[in-house]
Amino acid sequence: MKHFVAPSLLSADFGNLKSEMDMINRSECDWLHIDIMDGVFVPNISFGFPVLKSVARLCEKPLDVHLMIVQPEKFLNEVKALGAYSMNVHVEACPHLHRVVQQIKETGMKAGVTLNPATPVSSLTDIIEDVDIVMLMAVNPGFGGQTFIPHTLDKVRELRRMIDGSRSKALIEVDGGVNRDTGRLLVEAGADVLVAGSAVFHAADAIEEIRVLKNL
Repeated sequence: MKHFVAPSLLSADFGNLKSEMDMINRSECDWLHIDIMDGVFVPNISFGFPVLKSVARLCEKPLDVHLMIVQPEKFLNEVKALGAYSMNVHVEACPHLHRVVQQIKETGMKAGVTLNPATPVSSLTDIIEDVDIVMLMAVNPGFGGQTFIPHTLDKVRELRRMIDGSRSKALIEVDGGVNRDTGRLLVEAGADVLVAGSAVFHAADAIEEIRVLKNL
């Protein structure tokens, strides 16, 4: 399978969201990645559902919604109402993770779980066959433009072995510090989905940058 590319809305120009979404629609990207932050689980606040309703109306790509918030299950209906393709929650924020994963799947969305840099892949052993996507944070979540944590490559390889050794069909997604160089290493290690923020939206030619990332 050719890997997917999911530009991260967090790095877009919010003063020109329509033109940014026009670019996304014309590009070869597969998903639009959306980071929702609450200032509690992570030390920043991004955007809420009123803004995202406009984004959903303008964007023709599937929405990959990543909730960096406490009690993400409270917003199942709001995420579903966006027409989201997937809803991704943090292992660290969900003490009853199996229940939340099942609730996401019951809505018809793909269920994703995310691991922070210090959270081991082994924490997924008992749920790997229930999830559709596993996202590894390659930076500490909360801010765009951070430097890639090299140990993420080892985690991708470990996760690839876990998935291949089970009945799981989960995709491996990586978010944080992804660019041409780190993206190539991640794909070689076994990643299926590259989330790229600054590398895409701050590029001189965003459409060309997406094309390059798709063809690593």
